[in-house]
Amino acid sequence: MTPSGKRLLLQASAELGLNLEPFIWQFSTLFELLTEASRTINLTAIRDEQGIVLKHFVDSLTCLAFPGLIEGISIIDVGTGAGFPGLPLAIVRPDIQFDLLDATQKKTEFVARAIHALGLRNARALWGRSEELAHQDVKRETYGAALTRAVASLATVAELTLPLVRVGGFVLVQKGVEVDREIAGARGALSKLGGELEQTIGLKLPVIGDARTLVILRKIAPTPQKYPRRPGLPAKDPLS
Repeated sequence: MTPSGKRLLLQASAELGLNLEPFIWQFSTLFELLTEASRTINLTAIRDEQGIVLKHFVDSLTCLAFPGLIEGISIIDVGTGAGFPGLPLAIVRPDIQFDLLDATQKKTEFVARAIHALGLRNARALWGRSEELAHQDVKRETYGAALTRAVASLATVAELTLPLVRVGGFVLVQKGVEVDREIAGARGALSKLGGELEQTIGLKLPVIGDARTLVILRKIAPTPQKYPRRPGLPAKDPLS
């Protein structure tokens, strides 16, 4: 990461009320790992330094606007891709345990290498699909929270995440600004899955001002054993 990239990261994170100075070497290392690996692996469409700093690193850290990420909680990042939002959060929150799940093996291999290079003892990479993981007794309804940067509909995201979260836990979904219609369309799915909408948090990405919304789903009842449905079905035929 160039000196200007480091300054941008420190400036943007300061706008979030964070001091990343103690972690700057880890973010710089992650930047170098990501740009190097992206030459041969399709990890991310964002390749420029400003884009990586703001739209990957800082955007991931906006999850901290929700106060539920408390010390000692166990969190699964569903569909982590190249490690977002999980890796930046694991860097700045060593008091939280993160599992970073993705269905693409090359991506989880990269995440595992990054975890090792960054010296993160509070993170591990998992290769697999949430539709299958959530039917394993050792994982089902065991996490305090799930995170996801969601491109799928909220109904689909709910089916992929809520079965992994214990009753009383929550799902934090990173979305854009237009979420009202998705929320309305997901109410039936939430009812079937044992969840409910708790709140939404509107915010803007530092420096560039892009609008973001954090959608918080609360797990209020056990998820019926038939959910999630078989791999691919939650996305092809979202619950209603």
